[in-house]
Amino acid sequence: MPATGGTPTSVTRPKPGELGHRYPEFLPDGRRFIFFVGPSPPEVQGLYLGSLDAPETHRLVAADAGGAYAHPGYLLWPRQGVLVAAPFDAERGALSGDPIPIAPAVGLSVATSRSAFSVSTTGLLAYRTGVTGRSRLVWMDRSGTVVRALGLPDENQLLYPEPSPNGQRIAVQRTVQGNMDIWQVDAARGITSRFTFDTSVDSTAVWAPDGSRLVFRSNRNGVYDLFEKPAAGAGDEQRLFASSDDKIPSDWSTDGRFLLYVNFVKNVPDLWALPIESQGVGTPFPVVRSRFSEDQGQFSPDGRWIAYRTNESGQDEIYVQAFPGPGGKARVSTEGGSQPRWRRDGKELFFVAPDNRLMAVPIALPSNGQAPNVGAPVALFVVRLTSRGAPKHQYAVAPDGQRFLMVVSADETIASPITIVQNWLAGLQVP
Repeated sequence: MPATGGTPTSVTRPKPGELGHRYPEFLPDGRRFIFFVGPSPPEVQGLYLGSLDAPETHRLVAADAGGAYAHPGYLLWPRQGVLVAAPFDAERGALSGDPIPIAPAVGLSVATSRSAFSVSTTGLLAYRTGVTGRSRLVWMDRSGTVVRALGLPDENQLLYPEPSPNGQRIAVQRTVQGNMDIWQVDAARGITSRFTFDTSVDSTAVWAPDGSRLVFRSNRNGVYDLFEKPAAGAGDEQRLFASSDDKIPSDWSTDGRFLLYVNFVKNVPDLWALPIESQGVGTPFPVVRSRFSEDQGQFSPDGRWIAYRTNESGQDEIYVQAFPGPGGKARVSTEGGSQPRWRRDGKELFFVAPDNRLMAVPIALPSNGQAPNVGAPVALFVVRLTSRGAPKHQYAVAPDGQRFLMVVSADETIASPITIVQNWLAGLQVP
């Protein structure tokens, strides 16, 4: 959009398999720009060249995170933890030489695909050799007191805890050596074991209600489709459902009949249900579909209601509505909210408020399809979730609603001092 204001115009559109376009930076002509695509399959992820004048884009180079253009004609980006620079012809929009290492072990945020460096137009380079935010699985009571920690602090971007129906294992997402996969945590011993092994992005798992298998999303075929695998780890991962749209599994009804998932059309999320049948899957159907965003869907314990997040009011709020519909609908949050979770008896709903407080709401679900009777939200405690804005839940609720399994920051961010390099171009033997 013009600097003076106006209507925003899309200048890039993610293709199937591209999770997002991030960190644009203009080239000197003020019309073309570089940007990062990822996380995505290795053959897709990297730095790309785009233009305000045409929708076509092309990849310049594979990269672990966003990069930067530096005068008088270099492209900088992280590659396997090392910051490299290569000659870049800005007029042609192409690399014109081999990359040269200029800083070792530059920090990288796996969650944001941003590297810890910055370069100026005056020959200054700033970087950190490591920025590590460790996370940990903990059980907390309703006062926010940690009653038990599972395992050691994790530096591999621990996300999305999903306890198995019997509580013996916890499915999580971890990124190890740049590879995002589903892992399982032994709930008694805190030991982690890898569950998926493909080099693509495997993420956001949910359990079958009988604990026999896990469903997760993977972009191994380009689009994020739904895959399944036996929970014991034996056997191959099989594609459960494919379509032309990216998808995220959200929840599985307790009777096993429906899988609730987020479906993206032009990057706008809606909630759909996939019938699970004895011989496969049925035809999916929309549950909440509008011009607004709807995600983070959760079935009520009786399977007759769903709680979800939507921005239809202008900000993220939590709603409950009948499933599969038609039926009653009610807003649960009052001042914003995300990540709804049910207590097993369906008499209480939890969510995270914008100020990071975990909220509890008493709720009575009618049997006649009328609107639920929703009480006033009550704050329990302030959470330290590692990624509150993530598309899936960062905590789970014990069946009795008295404890909460959370992915929290294990400590304050550990960051090395900022290193300043003057005239870094001299190291490249540039005249």
